[in-house]
Amino acid sequence: MKKVLFITYYWPPSGKASLHFPLGLIKHLPKFGWEPMVLTVQEESFTKKDESLLAEIDPNLKVHKSKNFEVFDFYKRFIGKKKNETLSVSEVMSKEGNWKHKLSLWIRMNLFIPDARVTWYFNGVKEGIDFIKYNGSEIDAVISIGTPHSTHLIGRKIAQHYQSKHIPLFTDPWTSISYYKQFKRNWISESLDNYLERKILKECSHSIFVTENTKEEYIEKFPFLKGKSSVLYWGFNEEKFANVTFKNTDSDEEVLVHTGNLFDYQNPVKLWETIRERKEKGKRIKLIFTGTVGPKIIQSIKDNNLEESFDYKGFLKYDELLEVLAEADYLLMCSYDNRHVPGKLFEYLRIGKPILAFGNNDEIDRILSEANAGKQFAYTESGSEFFESINEYKTDQEVVKKFDRSQITKQLSLILNNLV
Repeated sequence: MKKVLFITYYWPPSGKASLHFPLGLIKHLPKFGWEPMVLTVQEESFTKKDESLLAEIDPNLKVHKSKNFEVFDFYKRFIGKKKNETLSVSEVMSKEGNWKHKLSLWIRMNLFIPDARVTWYFNGVKEGIDFIKYNGSEIDAVISIGTPHSTHLIGRKIAQHYQSKHIPLFTDPWTSISYYKQFKRNWISESLDNYLERKILKECSHSIFVTENTKEEYIEKFPFLKGKSSVLYWGFNEEKFANVTFKNTDSDEEVLVHTGNLFDYQNPVKLWETIRERKEKGKRIKLIFTGTVGPKIIQSIKDNNLEESFDYKGFLKYDELLEVLAEADYLLMCSYDNRHVPGKLFEYLRIGKPILAFGNNDEIDRILSEANAGKQFAYTESGSEFFESINEYKTDQEVVKKFDRSQITKQLSLILNNLV
């Protein structure tokens, strides 16, 4: 069986939502003739833990957890946090804060290229090479998963050492990632970052993106990618939905659910007015949110007298999150970047409840339309048309099946087979 090394910074028991994508690929690859191996770090600083994800890992899967100097441990000490306190991305990347935070942010933006995980590079390369040597001294392909994009530097070096194919998988853009727009970086840092991005993509055997819009943007930026780039959507793990218990449809309470992070710049202000009006007309309404919710969004909910309807559940383990989705009558999704298709979209599609989306994303429009699953509105709109047309949205599960991660892994195996 051919071997492929996955390099991923996040690995169980990390509860990071984006982890489910590589975890699903790794789980299904053996049935398509590929043996996966995993290189990761011993511990990462950001995400809460979801110990239940450990059960998703095949006991025969070879996993090496490399040593890593975690720069965010130093950051926490510097700003006065305890080592065991968790960090959120929104907290670290916020432009607000004291001088220590602002200095740390400047250092992160200008001295750690491509990102703060670059400190993993030397241990990652050395231990990755030794890991492969210990397990047979050969590897056919290396898939590096970024963010963080430092993984691609490690992947390139290991692939060169073993003369194997390097495939960087971009879950987010690199130098044009959305939050960079908020910060002024010096020209040396930007130039080095752009150089590394181009070098990785120029030398790789193939590149994978998780949206069509991101792929097209990269092909426009780097025409040499045409013919050696593909899209694999996030998808969903079908087996996780087998035991989901759906809500009793006889209930007269309308439940709107949003899962994952919802930041202030994703606030559908006029939607809360629409929901308030529905409530004033006698509708029983419940708003269930998980993950991080921005303070301005919470304030908008209060301003529309929806506080009593608001049920904030915080971080949930994945199985618990699916049970919350199953309670929904409607599912809320707020996109902020035309290149970004939230991973939650595919879980929403599988749950099959009508999707109320906000944003300006033609790719989301196309997916919703193809599956007849819901409607997307601009942030300046109220979304009232969604509620008026609610009975028209009947998700076509035959369309949704192509987003099963088993099918997406099959696409990955075809890419690998064409390269090796």
